[in-house]
Amino acid sequence: MSNDVDYFEIGSLDPEASSAFYSGLFGWQIGPPSSAGYRMVGGDAGGLWDTSAVGGGSWAVFYVHVDDVASAVERAEGLGATVVLPLVDNGSIQFAHLLDPSGNRFAVWRPNNTE
Repeated sequence: MSNDVDYFEIGSLDPEASSAFYSGLFGWQIGPPSSAGYRMVGGDAGGLWDTSAVGGGSWAVFYVHVDDVASAVERAEGLGATVVLPLVDNGSIQFAHLLDPSGNRFAVWRPNNTE
């Protein structure tokens, strides 16, 4: 369904500590890191990303499922948002990270296979 929040992601400079914290607090099952340092949370409910290799910081972001990522980014910019991570198409999904006018990080995304 379009425009629903249906994924979250946690960026961490210390993914081991973040995994221990969120597992301990909420009982989340956090998978092992992929070759890119990405760990799935709760199967496919969210992800925990090791941002140390990309010079990233620590953050939490919610993902809004949209019909067209490029159009959503353009609308967001028109309303005062700033692009933090430009549109990425990794073959499976398209996504972008933005900051709202108050500085809150959020993302828009869609799967490439829309069947």
